[in-house]
Amino acid sequence: MSDAPMISVRGEAVLEAEPEIARLTVHVQSQESDRRTALDRLTERNQHCLDLVKSYGEAVEKLETGGLSITPLLKYKRREGDIRAYRGTVQIKITVADFGVLGELVTRLGDLERTAVDGPEWDLRRESEVYGRAARQAAHEAVERARSYADALGSRLTGLVELSDEGLGRPQERPVALAAAYGRAPGGAEAEPEPIDLEPAKQIVRAAVEARFTVSPPDLDPR
Repeated sequence: MSDAPMISVRGEAVLEAEPEIARLTVHVQSQESDRRTALDRLTERNQHCLDLVKSYGEAVEKLETGGLSITPLLKYKRREGDIRAYRGTVQIKITVADFGVLGELVTRLGDLERTAVDGPEWDLRRESEVYGRAARQAAHEAVERARSYADALGSRLTGLVELSDEGLGRPQERPVALAAAYGRAPGGAEAEPEPIDLEPAKQIVRAAVEARFTVSPPDLDPR
């Protein structure tokens, strides 16, 4: 092991960036006294919702069905076999890349019968260049900090012993419910709702590294 003196430092970077995508979670429901009717209604409403989302073309980056359930609702919670209705639910997950259509899409989804919308949850893509930029800035800061300490000691950096990445992180935005729990009632107004104004939330990306450098012998003579 080298006997050369070493300097250990930590480099950090905090970047603020515009979001690249917005995620919505849509819950489509039906509730009928007959199981088959509840399933048929759910199928119709789910297809209507999917058709609406697909009509936005490439503005929607991803469309996924999260799950489906048909649940019997009992008249009395403690009595088995006494069913008053059946409730169906489908969860749909939507990733929107074009924020120009987001406000319109949210209000149109919220206007569908028995449809709930949660979002938007603003985010960066996994492969976003912002993460790489933050990592590079953290590494550069570690080098500059180590060089500053070496200069103060009358030394210079001679080599890198270790660079440890502490990972990238950012705070998560909590999604906001933007639509009524069940959309508009049957027989409601047919006019399209006004798009809601949405302001994308800034994304904060953090990166940190720990580094150790070898340095030339310091000049510790008093000046």
